[in-house]
Amino acid sequence: MRESILVVDDEKEIADLVELYLKNDGYDVYKFYTGNEALQCINTTKLDMAILDVMLPDIDGFSICQKIREDHFFPIIMLTAKVEDMDKIMGLTIGADDYITKPFNPLELVARVKTQMRRYKRYNNTESIEHILNEYDIRGLTINKDTHKCTLYGKALNLTPIEFSILWYLCHNRGKVVSSEELFEAVWGEKYLDNNNTVMAHIGRLREKMEEDGRNPKFIKTVWGVGYQIE
Repeated sequence: MRESILVVDDEKEIADLVELYLKNDGYDVYKFYTGNEALQCINTTKLDMAILDVMLPDIDGFSICQKIREDHFFPIIMLTAKVEDMDKIMGLTIGADDYITKPFNPLELVARVKTQMRRYKRYNNTESIEHILNEYDIRGLTINKDTHKCTLYGKALNLTPIEFSILWYLCHNRGKVVSSEELFEAVWGEKYLDNNNTVMAHIGRLREKMEEDGRNPKFIKTVWGVGYQIE
């Protein structure tokens, strides 16, 4: 059965582009340019996900998100031109599951849609906790401990066992800052020595394979003087 996704954005070009990519990936799309139209759709249509622009001409996306959360638990992704942290925090606090800033790569958005859809299905199908803990989906980055496979936006990453172990450990500790010492001892199983640049070198290679900007990485963040973190 095809999943249905609500898309709301007053920028016609963006809404049409999102609709095109989602339909090409096999989703049914209900597209609107105003909040009031979207609310009518929510009340009359079975939906599996909503993609909401924050700034709309009538009702803002945050209000629509709150309205959805009164009766529904399907995933919500917020679209915004704002980059302030408070906007992001507000969106996630009122019930949004993800947040993407304009301009964005449509392929990245589709990857995030798939991630949220898989997670939603997994929890609603009450799969085993062991399986849940053996796979992570983080904004288009998927890593599975059972199959030892890792993909980024649907493209396979060719990782060495050490690189896979580093990435898995960071994903497993998502949100926590992991020190180089902790990472080294967890992955290599040896005592960490001062001035050991092994972890830094492997992080650098991981970022290259993920095509990350070292100065502004999207996934593996450097917390200077502390360690590394995947948010």
